[in-house]
Amino acid sequence: MSDLQQKIEQVVAVLTETIRDFAPVTFANSLGAEDMVLTDIIDRYQLDIDMFSLDTGRLPQETYDLMQVVRERYKTPLRIYFPNVKQVEAYVAEHGVNGFYDSIELRKACCHIRKVEPLRRALQGKRAWITGMRSEQASTRSNLKVSAYDMDNRMQKVNPLLEWSNAEVWEYLKHYDVPYNKLHDKFYPSIGCAPCTRAITPGEDIRSGRWWWEAPENKECGLHSGKVVPIK
Repeated sequence: MSDLQQKIEQVVAVLTETIRDFAPVTFANSLGAEDMVLTDIIDRYQLDIDMFSLDTGRLPQETYDLMQVVRERYKTPLRIYFPNVKQVEAYVAEHGVNGFYDSIELRKACCHIRKVEPLRRALQGKRAWITGMRSEQASTRSNLKVSAYDMDNRMQKVNPLLEWSNAEVWEYLKHYDVPYNKLHDKFYPSIGCAPCTRAITPGEDIRSGRWWWEAPENKECGLHSGKVVPIK
């Protein structure tokens, strides 16, 4: 058995166990490279996991292009959640359309409106959610567990690609000809909202292009900063 196939089987085992113990399960699909691996595995193995994505209203065109490709290629439907329009309007009226550049507090407030609140709606009625987070992505993710209780969202949170390397992610994408965001080919290893994402240079941290004007310890949007209780 190849190393890649062994990794895949480990992921399938984690997902199958999660379905067994915590159904109904949903997958928060950011459409990044890691999440396209999970999209393909969930669909290929016909796992009983639905998936959703958050359209913040500020995504790059390449991300929207990939959304459409996912819709056309995979049988598993991709549900899209949008931010509350009134909250967005109020934020822009008070702070401006790009007010998130002015302070960490305003950036996090924008993330809360455009990501955290829609996430909570997407997770309603679920007992577990799947993410594509990996421990080597950032200092804020170095202490993650494969499976832990998410106290903020009151459900299990599972990171089946936790120990995968960036090289292994891309080995899977290339081996199975999985579609991916074309910004990755332009040195965007981590992709979020267009105004908050830039390309990186060789040697930079993989998430240095996200909120590049902030210190590394602040580079989370609130989706993954809640308290968790590990079980593994």
